Amino acid sequence: MNLLAAAFVLLTPIPFLLFYFFRSTKEFPKSWKEFKIEVRTILCGIRSQNEDFLLRKRNRIKLESLPNKIAVITGGNRGIGLHIVKKLLRCEMKVVMGVRNPESSKKSIETAIGEELCKNNITYFQCDTGDMESVRQFAEKVKQSFPAIHILINNAGVMATPYYETKDGFESQMAINYLGHFLLTHLLMPELIKGSESNDGKNVRVVNVSSCIHRVADMDYKDFNCKKFYYPTDAYAKSKLAQVYFTKYLEVIFKERGLKIQSHAPHPGIVNTDLFQHSSITAIPWFKNAFYKTPESGSRTIVYAAISPYLEGKGGTYLSNCYFDKSHPKSKEFDEIKKLFDFTCQLLKIKSFGEF
Repeated sequence: MNLLAAAFVLLTPIPFLLFYFFRSTKEFPKSWKEFKIEVRTILCGIRSQNEDFLLRKRNRIKLESLPNKIAVITGGNRGIGLHIVKKLLRCEMKVVMGVRNPESSKKSIETAIGEELCKNNITYFQCDTGDMESVRQFAEKVKQSFPAIHILINNAGVMATPYYETKDGFESQMAINYLGHFLLTHLLMPELIKGSESNDGKNVRVVNVSSCIHRVADMDYKDFNCKKFYYPTDAYAKSKLAQVYFTKYLEVIFKERGLKIQSHAPHPGIVNTDLFQHSSITAIPWFKNAFYKTPESGSRTIVYAAISPYLEGKGGTYLSNCYFDKSHPKSKEFDEIKKLFDFTCQLLKIKSFGEF
């Protein structure tokens, strides 16, 4: 972006208002680099919101009866996740939830969904995806209770938070949104394989929740934990790009090993949830209520990725509004997705992914 374009954004009324009210953070950018990131983020959001409106009739999911199937989901006690869980229960599935506070989550879930639907159908285990030891403990509890898994939904996440490092030394958004889910998928691979052996000949599924914002990111391996440069939305976008890369490479692994497993990376849309608590849009809440997707609507593409028969055998895809969409151009480059996969294995000290 050149100086003329910058002047246009700052001096023309409509672009200025968009920039003022729709920033991804409450603070103004402090450098030219941050300014460019912010403008790209706003434009990406506007594009996605327009698509959500134009494709709203496509954003539909037909629920099926899937009794005795086991779905594992991280998060899920509020926002989009709450409606994902409700839809899975309506499919007669057993749901295993990895949440930070199992007791309070149980209360909120049963209040929102109803005790009758939840009764004996949800298992709550503690899990903080930003803490690798917590992920390992969660995976161990799942293994002990459920030898076979049919759906894994890596849903838990945060967005555009202030900088902090986890106790493992990772930038928090990358840890919570990506690294914890990478490790969890690795640890639960034996159970996913077992699930595929008793799934009526169909593939079991791994669903990595991503975002349209991944398209404006690029991986930076020299500053992976953002110690040299940190801008909240940039870090968020990188974590969601990592989820897309992971999804693409998982599909390579599944096919190479002849496994009946497939992976998807859905974008839920621009959804009115508390993920936007760090955004300047909080100053005009009526706009979110009027124009953003509801959490229920945002849950549809994720559930679509998890159960739709139409997607059978069509893994490794990025989805939006219950249909295939274009992902980051580099996500199509084998060397690029393999580089992140190998880098992550090294970072998490995984010698052979999914094999023990």
